[in-house]
Amino acid sequence: MIAVVSGVLADRNGDTIVIQTDGGVGYAVTVPLGVFERLPPPGSRCTLHTELVVREDGWTLFGFDRAGDREIFRRLLGASGFGPKLALALLSSLGPDRTVRSIQSRDIAALSTVPGIGRKKAERLILELNDRFGDVAVDAPPRKSSAGDQAARALAALGYSPVQVDEAIRAAVSADGAADSAALIRRALQILTTPKGAR
Repeated sequence: MIAVVSGVLADRNGDTIVIQTDGGVGYAVTVPLGVFERLPPPGSRCTLHTELVVREDGWTLFGFDRAGDREIFRRLLGASGFGPKLALALLSSLGPDRTVRSIQSRDIAALSTVPGIGRKKAERLILELNDRFGDVAVDAPPRKSSAGDQAARALAALGYSPVQVDEAIRAAVSADGAADSAALIRRALQILTTPKGAR
């Protein structure tokens, strides 16, 4: 099993990146959107926790920057009719923490927003995996107040993904504390439009 891949980020294209190891081997690794956004620039060193999925049509290596996210991916694959593409879509659309929270709280509406997962698949996912995430530690929801909910809806209407919205609101609340929805939206937009290195 290939558990960890470490080396230089040689290429990043779509959801697949190439990591060139010190031994000269280049590994093509498929990553969720959140991981892709956190990757360093090409030419930098990086390390990913990986999961090799072997199927009749080929072998695919999936990568995560946290070992816990890889474990969530593994457990998603344990649901019947749930392949790596759907698991990756969930982690890309909702992020690992929100995915687990949605399954634990039986939030069919949130799960159904993911491309390829309708209501029936969301119900099956909850039925099969609801009791398998009890030992998985996830971050608390970034928004508890109605102001946070209003800000999240406004940002989603502007086209930002659930992962981007959650991260921006979490950062805005951490920086400014409690605020009304207008202030949260302004701060979150500033975070979303500022390059990460300049924040």
